[in-house]
Amino acid sequence: MPLVRALARAPRAPETRPSSLSMPGTCNESDRVMKNSALKWLTTVPVAVALAFSLAACGGGTGATSSSKPTNALAGSDQQSLDKYTTKDVTALDKIDKSALGLITPGTLTVGTLSDAPPNIFIDKSGKFTGYDNELLRAMAAKLGLKVEFKSTDFAALLSQVANKQFDVGSSSISTTDARRKSVGFSNGYDFGYMAVVAKKDSAIKGFKDLKAGTRIAVVQGTVQDDYVTNTLKMEPVRFSDYNTAYANLKNGQVDAWVAPSQQATGQVKPGDGTVIAESVVNTQNFTAYAVNKENQPLIDALNSALDAVIADGTWSKLTKQWYPDRQTPATWSPGSKAVTVPKG
Repeated sequence: MPLVRALARAPRAPETRPSSLSMPGTCNESDRVMKNSALKWLTTVPVAVALAFSLAACGGGTGATSSSKPTNALAGSDQQSLDKYTTKDVTALDKIDKSALGLITPGTLTVGTLSDAPPNIFIDKSGKFTGYDNELLRAMAAKLGLKVEFKSTDFAALLSQVANKQFDVGSSSISTTDARRKSVGFSNGYDFGYMAVVAKKDSAIKGFKDLKAGTRIAVVQGTVQDDYVTNTLKMEPVRFSDYNTAYANLKNGQVDAWVAPSQQATGQVKPGDGTVIAESVVNTQNFTAYAVNKENQPLIDALNSALDAVIADGTWSKLTKQWYPDRQTPATWSPGSKAVTVPKG
C-alpha cells in the first residue's frame, strides 16, 4: 500500500495507546531506506500514525498472514477439510500416562490466555481467569487429574510462546488455520466461531460489504480477523495488541470499524457505548481448539481424550449453554473426535 494512502487512513493518536504491539521480522532493503529516511518525521507524528506507517512498511509484520492462497474466513466450511484434522477416536482416560505429557510443571497445565476477551477468556472481578474456553479447559484438566495455572499474554505472542514451550497450552478461541498448524499443534475442536463488524450506531457501515478502501478497520494483531482484512479484503488494518484497546479506539472515533470475533464483540459492546454489532456471520472455515507444542503428541492426545469425556458426560453442553445462551450450533459441526456423540437434551 502506498505510503500516502497509509497515512491518510491512519487514525489520530488514540487516547488509549496500543500496548505491547510487536513487529518482528525483517523488511527488505527498499523498506529500510524508506523507514530510515522517514525516521525524523516519525518522531513528530501521532503514535497511531507512526504505527500504521511502520506496519505498512514491513507488510504488516506477523499480523498479516501472507499467503498466495489466503483463507477467506467467511467463505463457509468444507466439513471434509475439517475432518482430516479430527481424530477418529481417542485414548481411554485411564490409559493416559501423565508422566509423559512433557509439562513445564509436572501435574499442572501452564496455560497462556487473554485477560480481556469475554465471554471466552477474561479475568473476572475477583481476579480469576474464567470464560467459556478456560472453564472448559478446567473441566478437561479435572478429567486428567491435572491442576491448571493460567497466565496472561497478548494474542500476537501466544502461538510463538506455545511453540517455544513457555506455555503447555494456548487457550484463546484459536482458529486452527493451516498456516498456524505449521508452528503449533492443536487438539480436536471444541467450538466454532462467528466474525462480526462493529461500528458506531450512526455509521454508514452496516456490514462486511461496507468495508471499502479508506475505511479505518481495527483488528487484533495476528488474529483470523487480521488475516481476513489483510489477505481477503486486501486492505491494511489498524492493528492493536488486545480487544479492549481496539474497541476503545472505535468508541473514541480513531477507527471506523472493528472486525472481531462475535463472542468478543458481544462481550465488549454495552448499552450507551454508541456502538452496534452491524453484522455477524458464521465462521466454520476452521474449528476452534487448544494450541500445544506440535512435537508434544502425548499432551495433544490427552486433551483430546479429556475433551471427549466432557462432551460425553454433558459438561460441554452445559458450559456452552451457560456462556452462549442464545447461540445455535451449526448442524454441520460437532465437537471432539468422530467417535463421541453430544448428548441430546
